Amino acid sequence: MASVTTKPNTTMKATLGSLILAAALSAGGNASAQPAPPAPVPPPPPQNNQQPPPPQNNQNNQPPPPQTGKAPPKRPHDQHTPPPFQQTNPQTVRPGDALPGLTPDQLAAFMDGKDDFVQRETPAGGLGPIFNRDSCVACHSQPAIGGSSNVNVTRFGKSLNGIFDPLEALGGSLLQDNSILGHGIELIPTEANIVTLRQSTPLFGLGLIEAIPDATILNNVKKVKIDGIQGRAAIIQDISSGQTRVGRFGWKAQQAVILSFAADAYVNEMGITNRFFPTENAPNGNTALLAQLDKVADPEDVVDPKSGKADIDRAADFMRLLAPPPRGPITTSVTTGSALFQQVGCVNCHTPQMTTGTNKIEALNLKSVNLYSDLLLHDMGTLGDGIAQGNAGVREMKTPPLWGLRGSAPYLHNGRALTVDDAIKAHDGEAKITRDRYLLFTAQQKQQLLDFLMSL
Repeated sequence: MASVTTKPNTTMKATLGSLILAAALSAGGNASAQPAPPAPVPPPPPQNNQQPPPPQNNQNNQPPPPQTGKAPPKRPHDQHTPPPFQQTNPQTVRPGDALPGLTPDQLAAFMDGKDDFVQRETPAGGLGPIFNRDSCVACHSQPAIGGSSNVNVTRFGKSLNGIFDPLEALGGSLLQDNSILGHGIELIPTEANIVTLRQSTPLFGLGLIEAIPDATILNNVKKVKIDGIQGRAAIIQDISSGQTRVGRFGWKAQQAVILSFAADAYVNEMGITNRFFPTENAPNGNTALLAQLDKVADPEDVVDPKSGKADIDRAADFMRLLAPPPRGPITTSVTTGSALFQQVGCVNCHTPQMTTGTNKIEALNLKSVNLYSDLLLHDMGTLGDGIAQGNAGVREMKTPPLWGLRGSAPYLHNGRALTVDDAIKAHDGEAKITRDRYLLFTAQQKQQLLDFLMSL
């Protein structure tokens, strides 16, 4: 699920692997702020999550079912009566598990939301007419449901005299590369001179990140920086609340809350309109073609009067209640690498820990969040993707959280780094000094730092 600049943004896509990118991003920091490493945790058991394959290019798709002009009734969502109370054991949490400490009703909401997350949408239910994938899980499945993937989306635009134009009138900045009818697929306009790929971001621990107060992120801006590190908060207008908030989700920190993140992904990645984004994307801006292809009344995702929730609400429940990724084993090399992580300056951007505010969900209330990110935008120089989006400029990228890094290869926003070492070496801009320090490490020191990162 990807986001758009002028179309609503989807933070849902990009890769944890890229997170490492930001590891070198940081330069010089407060070494004393590093928390003691947690006790060893057994490595997570292998996951066996067989996901539905992404849709093949439309030429080979079966014809869609007849469209009636309105969306059919949604399947019932009361199949999850509250299960027997069973908390996730914090010592045995696996990728894709629910947060420890949920109530029976919260666990039922998590399971119901998971159903929507894995469901393959159909044209009769609002899929398309142009889209990228037909389910959330198609882009968020590694190493478990809710993770990242190596699925890429394409963004494009035009840069002229230092000004970025997302070419909204031509369908930009997000390209939808599938169509329910096999025609009307978007193409990159000839006017575009900026074209880039983005991978899906992992969703583990998303509710904890959402629960971090805006003020905490703003305080990261005030911290004394060295080595040319600056960083600024992405200030955005949240579509679901109408409030001015600090963005924290997506490669450009273009979304602030999970519900907006879900609504954006539904319309931009699956073509399913909803109460926040009720207008379809026209193929390359061609509204006449859209009128021919789109036969389902908008908004297509409607609130169920019985539950008071639409699909975007249920998907948001699932993402909000996903546990953070478990920590890997802590070896002597990992411990030494943790110290090197501070020494080289990575902690200046990859803040090891923040704390949530008060929250009505006890599992999110005043909890430590070991995300290894300041959630700020940084000028990444040549590592920027050339796309202006939300409050972020063409060279700016959000510091990606590093937790769960070992399950998200390949790395960087476009997946071009096959190893974490490659990703660090690609750092530029504000991260250049930190990167250069890393390059001076001995082979053993580099390996120790990489061992630490792969334990997160």
